[in-house]
Amino acid sequence: MLELQNVSKTFNPNTVNQKVALNGVSLTLKDGDFVTVIGGNGAGKSTMLNAVAGVFPIESGRILIDKTDVTSLPEYKRAIYISRVFQDPMMGTAASMGIDENLALALRRGKRRGLRWGITAKERAQYKELLATLDLGLEQRLTTKVGLLSGGQRQALTLLMATLKKPKLLLLDEHTAALDPKTAVKVLEMTEDIVRRNNLTTLMITHNMKDAIAHGNRLIMMYEGRIVIDIAGEDKKKLTVEKLLDLFSKVSGSDEADDKLLLS
Repeated sequence: MLELQNVSKTFNPNTVNQKVALNGVSLTLKDGDFVTVIGGNGAGKSTMLNAVAGVFPIESGRILIDKTDVTSLPEYKRAIYISRVFQDPMMGTAASMGIDENLALALRRGKRRGLRWGITAKERAQYKELLATLDLGLEQRLTTKVGLLSGGQRQALTLLMATLKKPKLLLLDEHTAALDPKTAVKVLEMTEDIVRRNNLTTLMITHNMKDAIAHGNRLIMMYEGRIVIDIAGEDKKKLTVEKLLDLFSKVSGSDEADDKLLLS
């Protein structure tokens, strides 16, 4: 479903501020893979997600989504394949619009707009059913302005909106980092449930190694713009934070794993 073929990206090339963010990254995700991505600051995690989303061009390599080469496509054209949830809960919703209106926008993604009644009774019933799965009581607050919701409620709604029309690829960019620990756990549980129920191919960046181990069927770790660890299946299920740190030290040739990785 996703292929990165020898992708490289350098910021500020040929200057004193030159930074190699991606150094020949190759990665293949099968349909339905849920991959967690970890690494220290500057490892290349967010750069990789932004490269996939088309936020900026890459210097070399190819990016394919469902066998379609999107390397030269701008961000807005890649949006037909990709849904994304950001770290900031405020970025995925329209604060001045109601919950139902936000969901209606998500449902109409990619469709032509016309002059007809905005939200039908059938749609409202559908929204209530979907919101009930979040177990946050939002199904009783359909017309509430989204700006009045808590950060966790907005992030849960954003997640629902991002998956309302099944995307080829779901990108989660530290989407629980701005939430308190209890709310973050709840949103991660929702994420796991939605991804599994819809068989979504997903890339999830996190700084929390426990979360990276607990969720998804595959884990990759990045270091200095490269993928240095790729673990899936039974091997991932046996992982602990201590084993992962030890493995990182061996493959990176660094004994400073605790300094390089941010542990929650």
